[in-house]
Amino acid sequence: MRTFPPVVLIGAPTDIGAGHRGASMGPEALRVAGLAEALAARGLQVSDRGNLSGPVNPWLPPRDGYRHLDAVVAWNRAVLDAVGTELDAGRLPILLGGDHCLAIGSITAVARHCRARGKRLRVLWLDAHADFNTSTITPSGNLHGMPVACLCGNGPQALTGLGGSVPTLDPAMIRQIGIRSVDPGEKRLVHDVGLDIYDMRTIDEIGMKRVLERALAGVAADTHLHVSFDVDFLDPEIAPGVGTTVPGGPNYREAQLCMEMIADSGRLGSLDIMELNPAFDTRNRTAQLAVDLVESLFGKSTLMRD
Repeated sequence: MRTFPPVVLIGAPTDIGAGHRGASMGPEALRVAGLAEALAARGLQVSDRGNLSGPVNPWLPPRDGYRHLDAVVAWNRAVLDAVGTELDAGRLPILLGGDHCLAIGSITAVARHCRARGKRLRVLWLDAHADFNTSTITPSGNLHGMPVACLCGNGPQALTGLGGSVPTLDPAMIRQIGIRSVDPGEKRLVHDVGLDIYDMRTIDEIGMKRVLERALAGVAADTHLHVSFDVDFLDPEIAPGVGTTVPGGPNYREAQLCMEMIADSGRLGSLDIMELNPAFDTRNRTAQLAVDLVESLFGKSTLMRD
């Protein structure tokens, strides 16, 4: 069994990039569901750094195609610094969102860390949405629909250049899994950049096992694997606690297999848990499911396996 470095929880309680209130309560819901205790019970050394602070959400309409751009930048700078500090100290950061715009800061920190150490980066983006909107095609202006585009260099300079290198990611570093809601303009963009997407039809046709085998192909000892887990990746029948539910997502067993196979790679180096919204949940069941799946990411399986 792999020995993990010390794990650090970092709360980012904001819905600054979202279209619904409530993702700001996600970090506390994960704590109430026992995330730290569950990981500690697996033998991991776990520290909770508490919550980052940033601008309050003013709930204003879009300006020049973006809602709350300056505040989104401020939150992502805070995330970038916090995640980078933990990576540089040899720890494994888990970012507790908060909405998915915060992955810009998190993944920018991971990419900068990998460049500095000569490591290859692979990002697994588990989500119902491609998150590749831009200011000219977005139907809402919500920046939680744009983080992948920003990371690939398509977006405002304040976000695309957050870490000093544009683009932060080559699209070839990303594998998207579970996608089932893509806006028309996004479809053209993701095809143009060649994003590697395993949508729900692909999962239906070839199964989660083969999808993960393809998504993890080439991951080796010099690879840092970052998982950005949007809870709306899951089917809303099992995970109602998100603001942007899309029917037809992975069921419980498919999601568990996904996490177990990522764990089997032995390369997990950082994690985002995003878009958990207790305002839409029932008795914190979605947070409890998220904790269960994260345990699987760290090696829990149904049977004892080598």
